[in-house]
Amino acid sequence: MTAAPVQVRHSLGSYPVYVEPGVLGRLEGLVADHLDTARTVLVADGNVFALLQSGRLARNPWTGPALTFPAGEASKTREQWARLTDALLADGFGRDSGIIALGGGVAGDLAGFVAATYMRGLPYLQVPTSLLAMLDASVGGKTGVDTPEGKNLIGAFHPPAAVVADPRVLATLPERDYRGGMAEAVKHGLIADADYFGWIEAEAGALLRRDEASLTRLVRRSVEIKAEVVGGDEREAGRRAILNAGHTVAHALERVTDYGLPHGEAVALGLVAESALAEAIGAAGSGLAQRVAALLERLGLPVRLAQPLDPDRLIAAMASDKKNRSARLRFALPSRLGAMGADGTWTQEAPEPALRQALELIAPR
Repeated sequence: MTAAPVQVRHSLGSYPVYVEPGVLGRLEGLVADHLDTARTVLVADGNVFALLQSGRLARNPWTGPALTFPAGEASKTREQWARLTDALLADGFGRDSGIIALGGGVAGDLAGFVAATYMRGLPYLQVPTSLLAMLDASVGGKTGVDTPEGKNLIGAFHPPAAVVADPRVLATLPERDYRGGMAEAVKHGLIADADYFGWIEAEAGALLRRDEASLTRLVRRSVEIKAEVVGGDEREAGRRAILNAGHTVAHALERVTDYGLPHGEAVALGLVAESALAEAIGAAGSGLAQRVAALLERLGLPVRLAQPLDPDRLIAAMASDKKNRSARLRFALPSRLGAMGADGTWTQEAPEPALRQALELIAPR
């Protein structure tokens, strides 16, 4: 029996997240169910679109209009946003149109930002095809693009009409990208569900084999966790900040490596460093960082950079993080496995010596 969709609440209502092997084969029917629009355009990176049209992602190719962009984080820019919106204008798409955002996190963020801003907002479907996007990026309504000053600094909150997450398509994902997505699942267990963290530890082998039943459970539980968090804090006024665990360091790592370090690997390193930081300032008990690192290593993720990296550059790169207030660095830190925050606060300042000590664990000088 097919499981009911996970419902994500937001200020205007809610939307379903379908987590079901093979559900992408029903894409055109789901478009009809959730997008009451005269015309619908699919926006995807070129690689994912080719997989869809070849039949490798689902039984049925897309027969409607489509726009593509080059794969990779380098495409998540204002320039690509302008190109896509100009193409929609040239093709006569109006306010009665809809968008399908097909692909990984870049496609979801970029196409979602097009949907949020074109004609002051079009309805859209999120159809994630990477593990990272299924677990995290497609849920919560965040859209945006990067700038030279940092990631996701230009964007909007724009919830989708529905999310269609088909674990079966993950068979096409390159191994490095697949493992990178596991970092977000580990994060979800760390911030909200110690039992889920323990389940990932127990199921690591099956997950690495891409066992369909284990993958479906992984995606669904992560979506449930994120839905619960964002449903109570849609616009990051409070608790939603816990979803940024590991990401202050991760975004800095991406920036100083010119985005040569994949997001999932950066998050893995960030989770280790920020767990160690929580221990160093007394926000969490000892041993947390070690357990987090052990699981990430089992999942084939890095817990220490192979090459030296100047901590001054990392700290400087953290200065543009959206959690900062009054130019002070703030971090979303765990208090124990499955719980975040201390003394009712969701982000905390950390003294620079403790931060440098934590960074030494992941970035040798």
